[in-house]
Amino acid sequence: MPIIDVHAHVGPWPFHMDTGDAAFNLRLMDRYGIDLQVVSSAEAVVYDAVAGNAALREVLSVHPRLLGYAVVNPNRIEESAEDLRRCLDTGRFVGAKIHTHYPGRLIGSPQLTEAFDLVAEAGVPLLLHTWGPEVALLPQLLASRPRLRIIMGHAGGDAWREAAHAAAACDRLYLEHCRTVTDAGRVAYAREAGVPVERLLFGTDSTLIDPSVSLGVIRDAGFTAAELERVLWHNAADLFGLGALAAARSFP
Repeated sequence: MPIIDVHAHVGPWPFHMDTGDAAFNLRLMDRYGIDLQVVSSAEAVVYDAVAGNAALREVLSVHPRLLGYAVVNPNRIEESAEDLRRCLDTGRFVGAKIHTHYPGRLIGSPQLTEAFDLVAEAGVPLLLHTWGPEVALLPQLLASRPRLRIIMGHAGGDAWREAAHAAAACDRLYLEHCRTVTDAGRVAYAREAGVPVERLLFGTDSTLIDPSVSLGVIRDAGFTAAELERVLWHNAADLFGLGALAAARSFP
């Protein structure tokens, strides 16, 4: 079965772990049968969004199995607006990424709402680092931004219950459950809260976390065969408009 990983990164992190260049991503993808991976630049997330995005443009130009998120820095919105256009113009970036904790701007802050407007205008999905109860604000923020679709990276983290209810309340919120701590029952709770399988996505947080962790969460979620196809690739292909690319890779 094809697999599309919607949450990964390229490049080293300031932590003690085995992370590196795109070749490492590809080795992990091959090990676990991941066909396509949507990545952001680690440098762009933690240090310099523009420089990191530029480096990622070079990586994507030579690695067709990797697609990109352009990192948006909510503290430098005008600079990020120009950079987002540059990235999307390459045709190799399919979305935007915003981390809330590194730039110090949480959901509901004026800077982050301005960044939401920027991504909504661009018309691409947004992978948003979510961690904490402020995820409950997302349905209201999306109500006035009908073009904005948000993947809740880590499905709220420690606030996975609040994230589940937020996603159930808004059909443009998607849950992606990668996390180092695999609390039992997170996926089941989301489904019981009313999140349809069509808005559940597969992500790994690679190369920070080995993909086996997220694959184990999916294995234990009790999906039917048809639901598993949805979660592992079909929903991502629909969200990112990857139908033609999927067909080219002989996806069913």
